[in-house]
Amino acid sequence: MSKSKSIWIINQYTSTPETAQGGRHYYFAKSLARLGYSVHLIGASYTHFLKEPIYVADDFKIEEVQENFSFVWVKVAQYPEAHSKKRIANWFTFAWKLFKLQDALPKPDVILYSSPSLVGYLGAEKLAKKLNVPLAFEVRDIWPLTLCELGGYSTSHPFIKLLQWIEKRAYKNSDFVISNLKNSYEHMQSLGMNTNKFTWIPNGFLKEEVENAEPLEARTIEQLPKDKFVIGYAGTFGVANALDSLISAASQLTQYPDIAFALVGQGKLKANLQNQITKLGLENIYFVDAIPKAQVQSVLQTFDICYIGLTKDPLFRFGVSPNKLFDYLYSGKPIIYAIDSGLYTPVADAQAGIQIEPENAQQIVKAVLEMYKLTPEQRIKMGRNGHKEAVNSYEYGSLTKKLTSILFGE
Repeated sequence: MSKSKSIWIINQYTSTPETAQGGRHYYFAKSLARLGYSVHLIGASYTHFLKEPIYVADDFKIEEVQENFSFVWVKVAQYPEAHSKKRIANWFTFAWKLFKLQDALPKPDVILYSSPSLVGYLGAEKLAKKLNVPLAFEVRDIWPLTLCELGGYSTSHPFIKLLQWIEKRAYKNSDFVISNLKNSYEHMQSLGMNTNKFTWIPNGFLKEEVENAEPLEARTIEQLPKDKFVIGYAGTFGVANALDSLISAASQLTQYPDIAFALVGQGKLKANLQNQITKLGLENIYFVDAIPKAQVQSVLQTFDICYIGLTKDPLFRFGVSPNKLFDYLYSGKPIIYAIDSGLYTPVADAQAGIQIEPENAQQIVKAVLEMYKLTPEQRIKMGRNGHKEAVNSYEYGSLTKKLTSILFGE
């Protein structure tokens, strides 16, 4: 592979670990750079996910992250909250400014544009045509379908119709279509996409992060249950995570004094869940403050079982790719997987735990007791199965090689 090959990865909501979460495209960029590709990761100077706005004097601010990898911040306006109309205005600003990148950066060999924001695709498409380079369209959240099925927007709303037009255009005009949702091609095909364009590349984990886990701080250790059989959750406390089902299950297991639940993280529903536990008088649930990502593997080692769940949203039939799943698999702990993700059944397929219906407290209870009654050796075997699957299928080094084989034929 020639070191001159380069890629622009455009995701309006991307970030670095220092400014927000980092995540998928940051990991791809790091891995691509290590392989010798020149990478520019392009995101907005303000989103509601950033810890604080990025100061950009002109249209762009270019920061070198490592050899061959630069982060490009595109200047956009701030907005008060996620549902603000100013956020929508930023989609158009971002799309318009993308076209100016041709004068700010060396020409790439390929451009990858990632959803959920569809408006920016128009800027990326125009840019790819002007530069005469291939364009990959990546779908991480199926818009506008998500806005209609979960957000309650009408399919006849003028803005939804605009997004539908962009979505169909993207499936038709892009050279490659990529998604972390395994079964999403069914939806795309129904809108006219040639399935030969489609490739599934899930989310995953970065080897260096999980191998160099930081030890837990004393205050975290103090908050965790001691000398218990622990069912643990580490992640966001949001509506989609269906943690009320887990709490309901915990309330039915109080006759097992050595079974405890540890909920690690932060989110807008945390206070509500804590109030719910107080009202129920439950003493088998432990809330643990959010921890740095570098400590996640350390906290997972304190669990006997990892729990992951989502609501029954029909969109999940196209597949899911929650980051915590891959952390769980790598940890070598058995998993209770309370998600209906259609034909994508990663935990069951890997024999790494038990898959159950979402939002079903009775099934959670049954799964917990089933795991509890297994021998330690049986649980260890499940965990090893999951770890093996994580290493083989979800490490960003191997995922990146899959990406380069698609985009560069290498």
